[in-house]
Amino acid sequence: MTFFRFALPFAAALVFAAPAFAAPMDPMDNPADTAFLNAMKGMMMGMHQNMPTGDTDQDFVRMMLPHHQAAVDMAKAELQYGQDPELKTLATDIVAAQDKEIAMMKAWLAKHAK
Repeated sequence: MTFFRFALPFAAALVFAAPAFAAPMDPMDNPADTAFLNAMKGMMMGMHQNMPTGDTDQDFVRMMLPHHQAAVDMAKAELQYGQDPELKTLATDIVAAQDKEIAMMKAWLAKHAK
C-alpha cells in the first residue's frame, strides 16, 4: 500500500510532465533551455528507474542522486549561458555542494550495496 501512495502521484507527475519532454527541440532554441530540459529529463528518467523498494535509506539515496545531478547540470548551464554575477556565484556554490553530496551518496551506496 505504501508503494502505491508514492507511485500514483509520481506517475501522475510524469504524465503531466511528458509533453514538455516529448516535443523535439528546434536547433534555433536557446541552448540554455535545451540544457535545462535535458537536465530535467535525465532527473525524471533516473528517478523513475529507482522506484521505491521499501528500504528507505537505499530509496532515498538512489532517488536523490539524479535529483542532485540535475541540479549540477542546470547550474553548469547557468555558468555557461547566464549573465547575472549573483546567479553565477550561486551556480558555482551549487556545483560544489552537490558534487560533494553526490560523492558521499555514491560512497554510501558502495558501502551498503544490496
